[in-house]
Amino acid sequence: MITLTINAQPYRVEAEPDTPLLFVLRDSLGLTGTKYGCGIGQCGACTVLLDGQAARSCQIPLESVGDQAVTTIEAIEQDPVGARVVAAWVGIEVPQCGYCQSGQVLAATSLLKQTPKPSEDDIAGAMTNLCRCGTYNAIAAAVRQAAA
Repeated sequence: MITLTINAQPYRVEAEPDTPLLFVLRDSLGLTGTKYGCGIGQCGACTVLLDGQAARSCQIPLESVGDQAVTTIEAIEQDPVGARVVAAWVGIEVPQCGYCQSGQVLAATSLLKQTPKPSEDDIAGAMTNLCRCGTYNAIAAAVRQAAA
């Protein structure tokens, strides 16, 4: 049994230590807002926050989470910065298909928690998740709005 803190709640999970965090979130705990995309940490659909830092959960073995707090899209609006990001996403109508958007929102929240007034270079450097619909301009606009 491994104990994790996810969305400010303790969870005891029974899984192999090398199981990716993504699969524990989705399959064991039913937190399906975090998406499986590529499985190799490139696309960012599986992004969660570990102690406020954006991380690709498909590449994080369960045993390496330790006592870090995990935040998923299901609880991001409980964070004031996350709530601003979601409001900007909704206000600008960023999503098209929406598949990547939970990871995008988590990446934007992480950026704004670290850099409350990001430059265009900061936004470009932090928002590396892939969007097959090409909503990158809307994503950047939402990040700028959430930072204002």
